[in-house]
Amino acid sequence: MKRNWELDELIDHFILMPDEQEQIQLKRGNTKLGFAVMFKFFQYEARFPHTKSEIPKTVIEYIAKQLEMNPDVFSEYDWTGRTVTYHRSEIRTYFGFREATLQDVDLLTDWLCKHVLFHSHEFNYVEDKLYQQYRELKIVPPTPDRVERLIRSATYSYEDKFFASIYQRLSSQTCEGLDKLINLLEKVEDTSEAKESLTFHELKSDPGRIGLETVFKELQKLQTIKELQLPYDLFNDISPKILKKYRKRTATEDIRELRRHPPQIRYTLLSSFFWLRRAEITDGLIELLIQIIHRINVRAERKVDKELIHNLRKVNGKNNLLFQMAEQALDNPDGIIRDVLYPVISEETLKDLVKEFKHTGPAYKQKVYTIIRSSYSSHYRRMVPRILDMLEFCSNNEAHHPVIEALELIKKYINSNAHFFPDSDQVPLDGVIRPSWRYLVVEQETSGEERINRINYEISTLQVLRDKLRCKEIWVPGSERYRNPDEDLPQDFELHREENYKALKKPINPDDFIANLKEEMTKALNKLDQGIPKNNKVRILAKGKGNGRISISPFDPVPEPVNLSRLKAEIMKRWPMTSLLDILKEADLRVNFTDLFKTAASREVVSKYLLQKRLILCLYGLGTNAGLKRVSNGEHGEKYKDLLYIRRKYIDKDNLRGAIAEIVNAILRNKMTDIWGEGTTSCASDSKKFGAWDQNLMTEWHIRYRGRGVMIYWHVAKHSTCIYSQLKSCSSSEVASMIEGVLKHCTSMEVEKNYVDSHGQSEVAFAFCHLLGFQLMPRLKAINSQKLYRPDSGMSDAFPNLQPILTRPINWELIRQQYDQMIKYATALRLGTAETEAILKRFTRSNLKHSTYQALSELGKVIKTIFLCDYLDSEDIRREINEGLNVVENWNSANGFIFYGKGGEISTNRLEDQEVAVLSLHLLQNCLVYINTLMIQSVLSEKQWQDMMTPEDLRALSPLIYSHVNPYGIFKLDMMERIPIEERQSEIENTLHI
Repeated sequence: MKRNWELDELIDHFILMPDEQEQIQLKRGNTKLGFAVMFKFFQYEARFPHTKSEIPKTVIEYIAKQLEMNPDVFSEYDWTGRTVTYHRSEIRTYFGFREATLQDVDLLTDWLCKHVLFHSHEFNYVEDKLYQQYRELKIVPPTPDRVERLIRSATYSYEDKFFASIYQRLSSQTCEGLDKLINLLEKVEDTSEAKESLTFHELKSDPGRIGLETVFKELQKLQTIKELQLPYDLFNDISPKILKKYRKRTATEDIRELRRHPPQIRYTLLSSFFWLRRAEITDGLIELLIQIIHRINVRAERKVDKELIHNLRKVNGKNNLLFQMAEQALDNPDGIIRDVLYPVISEETLKDLVKEFKHTGPAYKQKVYTIIRSSYSSHYRRMVPRILDMLEFCSNNEAHHPVIEALELIKKYINSNAHFFPDSDQVPLDGVIRPSWRYLVVEQETSGEERINRINYEISTLQVLRDKLRCKEIWVPGSERYRNPDEDLPQDFELHREENYKALKKPINPDDFIANLKEEMTKALNKLDQGIPKNNKVRILAKGKGNGRISISPFDPVPEPVNLSRLKAEIMKRWPMTSLLDILKEADLRVNFTDLFKTAASREVVSKYLLQKRLILCLYGLGTNAGLKRVSNGEHGEKYKDLLYIRRKYIDKDNLRGAIAEIVNAILRNKMTDIWGEGTTSCASDSKKFGAWDQNLMTEWHIRYRGRGVMIYWHVAKHSTCIYSQLKSCSSSEVASMIEGVLKHCTSMEVEKNYVDSHGQSEVAFAFCHLLGFQLMPRLKAINSQKLYRPDSGMSDAFPNLQPILTRPINWELIRQQYDQMIKYATALRLGTAETEAILKRFTRSNLKHSTYQALSELGKVIKTIFLCDYLDSEDIRREINEGLNVVENWNSANGFIFYGKGGEISTNRLEDQEVAVLSLHLLQNCLVYINTLMIQSVLSEKQWQDMMTPEDLRALSPLIYSHVNPYGIFKLDMMERIPIEERQSEIENTLHI
């Protein structure tokens, strides 16, 4: 049972009804309160508490108050005698429950195998489902140990059946191929076959940097896995969670462990691994194809631009010069050019003008295209056709079928040396060749006959293919990120239509949805229109007919907090140079988040004490980027190979996310409201660039921050508690990251507002955030150029004070037509049927004609207009957004202090290792916030400090401080040594009492 209860919740679940009062009033003395507490606990949980400490104190006090009894009497209630046994029997009878039998164990084991374990093997999930089933069957659950044994037994039973069923579906050829792959690591003779074959380790590796060798290696991997002939439907009816569990287990086992398994286990583990790897490698090849096509263009433009910089001097005032030349020519039609024009424009300027036109007009494009053709035909054409030949391309839209036909034509003549396509072939042009490229592709001979230049046609088709792949108008079978976009949507949406609308809190009737929005939009515009003349911070400036811009005055400075430096000095005095490793250890001893790290192996062989100690050392080494080898040299007695085993078997992104959620919940649970204020429902999100090794597809060059690296996107709540983090490439969508963090943070916090900067918002983002039930609140960089939309046509004279920034009315009919489809996409995001970024790829500028995208954009204009009205009308909202984003900046500033190893660069090319490093940093920094929160509360609980703190001090108070923390030095870990926080507080309280 949860520990913290609000009054409304206590009233809903623990109020004593009249018939229950009659049952309880039959008891006397301390047994009366004990019976009442047991009675209501059973009513809520459908089971009996195993210890007194399991029952929250607030629940006991609330029930005691209703009975007009002292809650301390409950401590005298006999927990093991005949009385409690009799009371339990009475309660069971009252609610119609019975005790569990041995037969129930067999029935529930079978039920778990059929209805629960096919979806997930996560213990907490299975345990919750089991307790629900006990409630439905009206059976009192056994002790926690017996429940755990039942779940373990059911899991083993399910796996035995699962392994056997998969083994039966595999052909002998597939099994031989799998055996061959895991036997290639044996020391074999250096034969040509051994050289050409890929090892199991190579098949597990991620793709390297874009290049010929990387492409050929990935093609060889995919071809090797395809030769295994694994059925495409082998795991279609299995939950991805189950498959990922077996994939992780296979990846972390060495070859000797895999060979020792019985055939049904060995082949199932390998099949699940390669079945998923096939999709991952396919995704990697598509990413390589997209980046190669992009690189061809970028490198050609860069080369031409570099050449122009040396040879080109831009001519300023061209229009005025051309006017003067034309005027002189008209005034002197029979004059000599040198005498008439050169006095107006010098010969040198005229040469620069001609040169500039040649380099910026059609000639520039022709030069770029010449370089593109040269680099493609001489280098990239060695790899691109092989990728096209390995992949299959499909589209659900007939408008894009010409691109599919063009790709088939390219494959057909891939080995031909002909300059043109044969006249006998029908070459699709419409929908394939851009109008600006047509003259380069379609060449006209002297006879007037048009011929299709084959190489130019290939280049043009590839550029269109890149755009369609990115927005998923063209998809690839066997891929995960670029799969059929229809599979991203919930397949049972129609069956659960009402539940899906209810979950999003949206009306089924689109007219009701539109009416509410129209009313809200009109109200917001009216409020701003009436308030803008009196608003001395916001001005609307007219620039001309139909144009205008918004001007906002900067914030007035807030008073400086005067006591925060004293508070930091006091914390430094009480806990000087506290080791960061000790902070991590102390957080775990209080929260026990290391209990959530489950092994990828079939059983655990490490004792709980050693596991906890080694996990703390590993997490510290990963979170600081110092590395396991350096940490293993500290004063703790643990060896590098032992830490490496723990890293490989226990630490993955799922376990880390569970630990992060646990520590976040502990921070939220332990915060004192008189210091930090009421619990927040808002967070801010932003990204930070980290340097990273570049022999992988994740690392990219960042345009704004320069240099190669990756982005970490943080979601940080008020007072520096980070609820979610994501590793992203520099070019990935911040909008998708923002939505994903709000939906998947898995903490007890409910996010109702999300602050972002300009890069984290768009009209589509406003639409999806509204449909998903939270408010997007950006700090817009280009606020001066923003426009407000009209609620309806025929309102040209409405809102007179806003006329300069008003634009066209909203197209409500488009929203009405696509309302159901928009709800379907929002439901897909809510349920996580596909990656957030994969779904949002469909709604980009390269897919402007998509009807749902147009409707989302229109809905986004409505929500953005409402937001802008509130934003301009209220300085408090603008300040709230600014303060929220400052919290993220503060979080980013502490990253370098903690992630100090190896110059703060993520020193690995494996995507999984990069994600683990980021999540370890996230966990370690949250542990620092947690311990600092307790330290600050310990100091501010003293009366002299309470009296000293001003409202401005409390407003600016942050637990993300580290002047008292030492992350360096000798890595010393003593599990028995504690940081004295409560002990210090107790001493002070005793002194004050004396």
